[in-house]
Amino acid sequence: MSNSVNKDGTPDQASQGSVDPVIVIHGGAWAIPESLAAASVEGVKQAARAGQAVLQRGGSAVDAVEAAVSLLEDDPAFDAGTGSVLNAAGEVEMDAVVMDGKTLKAGGVACVQNIKHPVQLARLIMDKTDHVLLVGKGANHFAEEMGIPTVPMETLVTETARKEWERFMKYHETIQDLFSNRDLQAGCDTVGAVALDKTGNVAFGTSTGGITAKRPGRVGDSPIIGAGGYADSQVGAVSSTGHGEAIMRTCLAHHITTLMQTGQSADSASKSALDHMTQRVQGSGGVVVVSATGEVVANFTTERMAWAWVKDGELHYGLDPGQHEKECL
Repeated sequence: MSNSVNKDGTPDQASQGSVDPVIVIHGGAWAIPESLAAASVEGVKQAARAGQAVLQRGGSAVDAVEAAVSLLEDDPAFDAGTGSVLNAAGEVEMDAVVMDGKTLKAGGVACVQNIKHPVQLARLIMDKTDHVLLVGKGANHFAEEMGIPTVPMETLVTETARKEWERFMKYHETIQDLFSNRDLQAGCDTVGAVALDKTGNVAFGTSTGGITAKRPGRVGDSPIIGAGGYADSQVGAVSSTGHGEAIMRTCLAHHITTLMQTGQSADSASKSALDHMTQRVQGSGGVVVVSATGEVVANFTTERMAWAWVKDGELHYGLDPGQHEKECL
C-alpha cells in the first residue's frame, strides 16, 4: 500500500500501520568470480531474511539495516568486517555508515580497526554523539568508550584476502583494474541495505573493508553521506557500491534521490545516475533503492552484483545482469 509523509518527513498519521515493510540488500558490485558466486547470493538472501524479521516484529528501518549489515559483516564471502581486505601496509581499515530517513541523522566510521561490526559502531555514533563521522584512532577510542571489544586483526582477514594482497603488491595493479579487468578476482564487495518500515520511515546502512592494497588512510564512498548512501523518508533510501572515487565525485546516492524528487521512478533515477557516473568519470558500480512508496530496485553497471529483497512475502534475488529469481518465504 502507498505511504504518505508530512512536510517534515514524519509519517502521515493517517497512513501509519498501512505500510508493508521492505528490505533490499546488496553484496557488492564487481566481477564476482564463480568461486564466490553461490556464497555471495546465499549471503544476501540470509541478510534479507534477517532484516525482514526485524521489520515484521515492528523494528525500525534503522534496526533492520543494522541487523542485515551486521550479518554480512560476519560472512567471510564479503569485504566488510570479517573478510575485509588489506591495505598497502598489510592492515585492515574499515568504513561503515547508517542513516535515518525520518530525522536525517547519520553516523559513520572510517579507517576503523579491529572492530567486528563497524556498522554497529556507526549506529552508536548516530545515537550517542552530535557528530556524523569519526575516523581512525578517534573512532577506535569511541568504540572503547562504548564498551565495544576489539578483536585481533587476523580474525578479520581470510586467506583469500592475504593472497590478493600479495598479488597486488607484487604487480602494482590499480584501483581501476579492479573494475575494468575481468581476469582479476580481488574483492570489492562493499555490503549495504535499505529498508522501509511499518511506520513509513526509511534507512540505509553500508559497510566495507575497502580496496585491496589501497593507501593507508584511504576512505572510499561508503561512509560519506550522499555518496555511499542516502535516506530521506520523503523520498526513499539508497545504498551504493562500486568504484568509490567515482561514486564520491558524482554524489551517486544523493543524485538518485534528487531525480526521484523530480518524479522519476527509483528504477529510472538509479539507471540515469549510474549512466551519468559512467559518462562523466568512467566509473562503474551498483545501487539498491527503496522508495517511500515501497518501490524496490537493484541496478548495476559492473559485471555482477549480488542482491536480494523481501517484499509481499516473497524473497527476490539475483547476481548476473537480467537475472531475477524469487521464492516464497
